[in-house]
Amino acid sequence: MKDKKRAMGRGLGAILSAESKATVNSATDEGADKFVGNIVEVALEDIYPNATQPRTYFDEKALADLAQSIQNLGVIQPITLRKDGDRFEIISGERRFRASKIAGLETIPAYIRLVNDQELLEMALVENIQREDLDAIEIALTYQRLLEEIGMTQENLSQRVGKERSTITNYIRLLRLNPDMQNAIRSGEISAGHGRAILSLDDKESQVDLFQKIVKNNWSVRQAEEESNLLKNPKQSVSKTKAALPNHFKKAEKNLADILEVKVEIKAAANGKKGKIVLDFKNEEELENILSHFK
Repeated sequence: MKDKKRAMGRGLGAILSAESKATVNSATDEGADKFVGNIVEVALEDIYPNATQPRTYFDEKALADLAQSIQNLGVIQPITLRKDGDRFEIISGERRFRASKIAGLETIPAYIRLVNDQELLEMALVENIQREDLDAIEIALTYQRLLEEIGMTQENLSQRVGKERSTITNYIRLLRLNPDMQNAIRSGEISAGHGRAILSLDDKESQVDLFQKIVKNNWSVRQAEEESNLLKNPKQSVSKTKAALPNHFKKAEKNLADILEVKVEIKAAANGKKGKIVLDFKNEEELENILSHFK
């Protein structure tokens, strides 16, 4: 999926100029609009961790895994920085920052917070969410910023952007998908509906399994939801199939089981015109007993 990698932030790939690093510190400074609400590339050497960061331990294996993901897919979710003169302090995203250094990156996509930019940022984000060319992950990231950085409640946000709370929740949930899946949504390989079907599974391995099946078989959202239900309730699915078996097949199952003295299962196609017979045996003796009836 590396070939489908897409850069975050449309049209803002340039690294900060020396002038903007030195002169733009407040929302009232000239050039502040280049930062507020947008994603910019910031040199890793200009970033420093927050000294009051509550997390002090970073799992080395998890960091290495994240670094590998960043090498393959890039940084899916930008970090958030506070501009401090010509340097930048991390507000959130220290794991991504550390993993990017391990991955050998020189810059990282970031949201920049300036002094007194709260009102400007809210306006920029609300305006951004109205754009028609945003993909589902970009929308989710914008909603998340409005909740976390502006401090809106979901009720406030719902009123502010004119969307149902459930719609906002469904978008934000997409950020729980692993980077491969988020990137697939961004590239259009799968849809947000596919993402929600994947998220209906609690087990991470099952999520990966379903994702791979969706991509390989080019499944619709409906097919993905059906497969998700099968993965969640395999016994229930089998029992439903069993119950739908026509009566004459059930009778044949019983007659064969009585003759062969083993469990017999008939699986019929939906049209009832073809199928297969499954014979269970627990050991070699039972197998010989079955075979003796065909000699």
